[in-house]
Amino acid sequence: MDPPARGPPPVRGRRRRRHSYGGFHRRVAGGGPSVSRRSHPFHRPLPLNPTHAGDPSGGTWGTLPPRRFSSPALPSSFSAISGYRWITRFLALACYAILLMPGFIQVGYHYFCSSQVRRSVVYGEQPRNRLDLYLPTNTDQLKPVVAFVTGGAWIIGYKAWGALLGKQLAERGIIVACIDYRNFPQGTISDMVKDASQGISFVCSKAAGYGGDPNRIYLVGQSAGAHIAACTLLDQALKESGEGEDATWSVSQIKAYFGISGGYNLLKLVDHFHSRGLYRSIFLSVMEGEESLRRYSPEVVVQDPYVRHAASLLPPIILFHGMSDYSIPCDASETFAEALRNAGVEAKLVLYKGKTHTDLFIQDPLRGGKDELLEDIISVIHAGDTVALAEDAVARPTRRLVPEFMIQLARKISPF
Repeated sequence: MDPPARGPPPVRGRRRRRHSYGGFHRRVAGGGPSVSRRSHPFHRPLPLNPTHAGDPSGGTWGTLPPRRFSSPALPSSFSAISGYRWITRFLALACYAILLMPGFIQVGYHYFCSSQVRRSVVYGEQPRNRLDLYLPTNTDQLKPVVAFVTGGAWIIGYKAWGALLGKQLAERGIIVACIDYRNFPQGTISDMVKDASQGISFVCSKAAGYGGDPNRIYLVGQSAGAHIAACTLLDQALKESGEGEDATWSVSQIKAYFGISGGYNLLKLVDHFHSRGLYRSIFLSVMEGEESLRRYSPEVVVQDPYVRHAASLLPPIILFHGMSDYSIPCDASETFAEALRNAGVEAKLVLYKGKTHTDLFIQDPLRGGKDELLEDIISVIHAGDTVALAEDAVARPTRRLVPEFMIQLARKISPF
């Protein structure tokens, strides 16, 4: 008979030790001391219900927080499609920038070399709490002031994106402060609103020191910046109506708000942004979860009867939008204007036929000549100022910065 089957000989010289990780034990091969994660010097308990970073209220300590955002594994076909879409959009953006580069170079030269531009003025403690000031050459009297919040899909916003608008408004006797703010993932929407509010507070308190008229301060936002500025304005009104903390600036200091190509109801836009490449999971992370979409949708907030008093504190609001805008459809401004009027706010809507998301803010200013959006903004700011209106009547048209054929090509391949 064959001898009974035997297993492999035991490995000598090795023993198994029990290692502990947070109360759970497992066996591992090899020697060495037992390690307990709970006694590790770098281990820290995390809040069960963590609050926002920097919130002194803390949370409930002792257990790990639940994951707020999770999504199932995506099929490889979806990953391939989304990757292809990002690549094509990146290439389109590169070509778009190259075609408009002659204008960008000229604007960049003015931004870095002009004595009328004060770059990176500090307004807060965060690294992105900086703003750029564009000052008129004529300082014989106090000038109106524009606090501008730039766009950038909440991810790539930067204060220098307002260089062209700042230059053109300063040439017409208006001081412009382009406010920078934390972008995602450096911050989420509440951080952006907080930064914008601090920047506006700085402008309101320091305007006179730069030759600005503290009684003529206007707030302007473009694209994502229009959404952030609208949230900031409404949040400030809520504070002043007795529903929040003490305020460092007042809504009454803002003569009017101009929203350019903005989106104000995130509940309606989340799927649209997903189809355009700003994927739902990323967008919800920016907005601090699906449960926060209502809170950060100004159109929804102003319809709440409990904030009717706060809405009554808002300044006149003028919304500008291109009717061929595919990044944020123009009905985003239409429905917001209607909601504002229903809440008793003085609101006006200006639509531009055939204009895209970038036409109003980039292509038209680079084209030179008469810029409809620029003239519409200036006409409101200079209303009642006879001296400024007289100067506007004889103002020279802005100079063309990019040849027309390059603007047309850029317009066709724009990823926005």
